[in-house]
This record gives sequence, C-alpha cells and structure tokens, in this order.
Amino acid sequence: MDVQATLEAIAADAERGDMVFPTHAEVALRIQRMLDDPDCSVDQLSKLISAEPILSARVVGIANSVTYNASGRAITDVRNAVSRLGFKTLRALVAALVVRQMQGMSSSPEHRALAARLWEHTAHVAALARVIAQRVTHQDPEAAFFAGIVHEIGAFYLIARGSHYPGLLETKLEAWYEHGEAQIGHAVCKALAIPENLATALDTLWAGYLAMPPESLGDTLLLADQLSPVESPLAELAGMSRKGFPVDIDLVIDDETLSGVLADSAEEVASLTAALQA
Repeated sequence: MDVQATLEAIAADAERGDMVFPTHAEVALRIQRMLDDPDCSVDQLSKLISAEPILSARVVGIANSVTYNASGRAITDVRNAVSRLGFKTLRALVAALVVRQMQGMSSSPEHRALAARLWEHTAHVAALARVIAQRVTHQDPEAAFFAGIVHEIGAFYLIARGSHYPGLLETKLEAWYEHGEAQIGHAVCKALAIPENLATALDTLWAGYLAMPPESLGDTLLLADQLSPVESPLAELAGMSRKGFPVDIDLVIDDETLSGVLADSAEEVASLTAALQA
C-alpha cells in the first residue's frame, strides 16, 4: 500500500468537504452555533444540551470535578452546571462529544479499540494542558483545555475512515507525522469551525518544536503531550513519538519547578481526566 497516496486521498476528500461525522454530532454542532450567538442565554443552551444525554452527563460530571468545584458543592442539573462551567468550557465539551463519537464510526473492533486508546491519551493531554496553561505558560486555561481535546482530531478521523482503506492502520505510519497529520487535521478543524488561535497552537504541536521556557499555547500543548503518561497509539504505529527529548521536570518557572506544579496539580489532573473518560 502507498500510505502517502492514501493519506493524500483522505485529505483531499476532507478538504472538499466530503466528510462523514456521527449522526449525533449534528446536535453538538447546533450547540456550537448557539455558543457563537452573542444573544445566547443559559436557559436556551441548557435546554438544547439536555436533549443530548451523553453531553448532559459530561457537563454535569465536569462541573463536579475538582477543577471546577472548588467549593465542594455538588451540582445535579444541567442549568447550574452550564452556569458554573461557562461557555468556553462548554465549547470544549461539545468538541469532546464529536471526537468521542468518532470512536464508533469504524466497523472494525480493532479500530474502535485504537480510537478508545487515543481518547485516553487525549483526556490526559487536555487535563495537563489546562494545568500547564494556568500554572506554567500563563495562557487561557480553557483555550488550552479545548486545544488538548481537539489535538488528535485528524487522527480520530483517520481511524474512522480506516475501514475504507484496508491495511492502512496495520502499516507503518511515518507518513502520518510527516504530512498527513497537519493536512487532515486542518481540514477537520475547518469543518468543525475550530478557532484560529487554536489552529495556530495545533500547528506548533504538529511541527514538534517545543520552546524553552515554554510560553505559547502551542508550547502548552506540546508540553502536555510530552508529559502525558499515555502515548498516542498512532505514534506507536508509526514508530515515532513527540517525546523526542526528555522534559526537564526540574525546570524552574516562576520560582516553582515543573515537577512541583505537576505534584500540586495531580488531584486536579486525575479528576478532570476521569471526568472526560467517564
């Protein structure tokens, strides 16, 4: 199989808009359009979210995580959960719903298992990115959280389309990291109307060059990806990794070491990761 030609064909389809998303993704995209409306109210948004049981459960679960529930007061309804989280976080959770539903698009159990492992990696990166943005790079934590959730969006789409190209996901995928990831990733991001500043951060991730000390949203994402305890299964298939060099966890940032930040934030990261994987 000519892997490069196959990836180019998938990317060309995506760039033409010939994309397939899960049926329930339409609800998520409607919610996203509502979030873009400056006149959107919490009540309107809550009603639409309540019509999607999976998203409703995720919204309430995240609102009760350690990250967003400093008071320890549990929330049991969607409206109060929406008020606590805010629209930026909701945008990330809507994207998470679309990404997770891609897991079931393939007819192959092996490919669905691959997507499940990729989501585990994604959840860790998203949780770490939020903490790193807040404590290390001083970027918008919610933007970092969103970027972490969508950073493998092209890979999820590739897996979803894998059954149409027998043998593709059983080959060495070096070409994915050389060309396909950015090309297909950009096309999927465009279809999902990913904000431009996040697309720039994804470019930094796909290029794979981490600045030291890390400062940008892209650096935040790269650092979270390298620190994730769960590797992307596509990186394993390609025999490649973004963990090209060890991160100096004793790096001093604002009088704290990176290792100290991670230790102090361990409960927060674990809580948020668990909520995303539920």
